[in-house]
Amino acid sequence: MRTVYVNGDYVAEEDAKISIFDRGFLFADGVYEVTSVLDGKLIDFPGHAARLARSLRELEMPAPVTEEELLEIHRELVARNDITEGLVYLQVTRGAADRDFMFPDADTPPSLVLFTQAKPGLADAPAAKTGIKVISIPDRRWGRRDIKTVQLLYPSMGKMMAKAAGAQDAWMVEDGAVTEGTSNNAYIVKGNTIITRHLGEEILHGITRAAVLRMASEAQMQVEERSFTIEEAMAADEAFVTSASTFVMPVVEIDGAAIGTGAPGPVAARLREIYLDESRKVAI
Repeated sequence: MRTVYVNGDYVAEEDAKISIFDRGFLFADGVYEVTSVLDGKLIDFPGHAARLARSLRELEMPAPVTEEELLEIHRELVARNDITEGLVYLQVTRGAADRDFMFPDADTPPSLVLFTQAKPGLADAPAAKTGIKVISIPDRRWGRRDIKTVQLLYPSMGKMMAKAAGAQDAWMVEDGAVTEGTSNNAYIVKGNTIITRHLGEEILHGITRAAVLRMASEAQMQVEERSFTIEEAMAADEAFVTSASTFVMPVVEIDGAAIGTGAPGPVAARLREIYLDESRKVAI
């Protein structure tokens, strides 16, 4: 039986309740984070906490607890649910109030929900050895993708488009350039250079992205942050994505065209190895 956290209480998942007037339910007026767990410890927690704080500030939403309290909740849930490898999902909404497009009074308490998902073998995912296939789709999301909101309908539709095409994910394209995957940041490798879109309001500022790019630079790899096209990706030597739940995942095909040799390349493999090794050392 899984234990979850709802507004100050640890409860069995079947007993967890949120108001039907919660603005996360009515307006997608909320933000979230997902933190990976390896060896029973949290990966990149400070980065996720910092991004959560930024998302809340951008939406003028109060923080329900301090970062220290949030860390304690994460650890308690990992312990109570005996998570060795898996994920901790966190969601903050503007709280429950009678339905109105205007924000509720400032003293309306925000809602805070967390739950765990056990993912045995997370670090040794078979897909990391075979790579994944992606398709390209138009990016039809709202403009502030740098805020990690819970409005994930279009990315979910993108995943289903990919599934229907026999692929595992979709890369979204806007004004001729790739923005990101449905739930990850996108990269290509050409020669000795790793290329990924620059930060801005068009993409999520990935916590795994930041760590991987830092580690790549430390490993003397060249990194170029700029836009790239699907055509450029098809002509690349390698491609991959990063996220908290997939770490570094090779991409071997885009829109039916093989990338490089059609198999995971050495840069993605090395970055995955470095990321997992280094992240485990500093996990908390």
